[in-house]
Amino acid sequence: MLGRDLLARLAADGVRSVGLTRGDLDVTDEEAVRRAVAAHRPDVVVNCAAWTAVDDAETREADALRINGDGPRNLAAACAGTGARLLQVSTDYVFAGDSGSPYPEQAPTGPRSAYGRTKLAGEQAVLAALPDAGYVVRTAWLYGAGGGNFVRTMIRLEGVKDTLDVVDDQRGQPTWTVDLADRLVRLGLGALAGAAPAGIYHGTSGGETTWFGLTREIFRLLGADPDRVRPTTSAAYVRPAPRPAYSVLGHDRWSAAGIEPIRHWRGALHEAFPALLAAERP
Repeated sequence: MLGRDLLARLAADGVRSVGLTRGDLDVTDEEAVRRAVAAHRPDVVVNCAAWTAVDDAETREADALRINGDGPRNLAAACAGTGARLLQVSTDYVFAGDSGSPYPEQAPTGPRSAYGRTKLAGEQAVLAALPDAGYVVRTAWLYGAGGGNFVRTMIRLEGVKDTLDVVDDQRGQPTWTVDLADRLVRLGLGALAGAAPAGIYHGTSGGETTWFGLTREIFRLLGADPDRVRPTTSAAYVRPAPRPAYSVLGHDRWSAAGIEPIRHWRGALHEAFPALLAAERP
């Protein structure tokens, strides 16, 4: 989902890029990663590969760690060997999710799930191996036209359900992959120009809402009655992995790179909606 939008943005900008699928490159294979980076000699590597099955990671943490921890470590080592910059996409799950105000980039981490622990391991590997050329971009609540996600699911369910019960006690920032791809490109260019310091950035939309609030907005955009969406709590949907109750991230670090943070989530959703609707209801 993110990889497709990133490649589309690079192509539109006329930036020469190579997109490697899982079939092209196994990021857990250290030697294969070294060969790929040495062969293509990129100026910037963006790692969109990840184990994202949050619940499955609870019983398969070692497998998730190979992709989310060892994969970034392999990429970082290969980039260190060629001088490439590495942009590692990470997650809000590295935090405990119990804050009452937006997490700044330097806030102490405290993952409560196997997924969060494995993604934190990837962050640490990149920053340790590439202190001057490693960039971690944490994101959350991603949606886009190129893959399955919450927004597309709600579009589908609106057509088949009279009412929907949606969680109203988890707060976050719905983020369009097109907006995140834009910031990744800008950050990569800033890194090459020496204008963007290495380290951690938060790539989420402005504002905040709950899954319930987001679904009501989706219904409005569909021309459906938002009162068909009813609030419920996380207790109604018990999952193997705990979900952060508060996933709101702060964006102060972008100013150091001369880049404005991503816009408010509602405006982005409105612009994204035609493509999302076309993808879900062709």
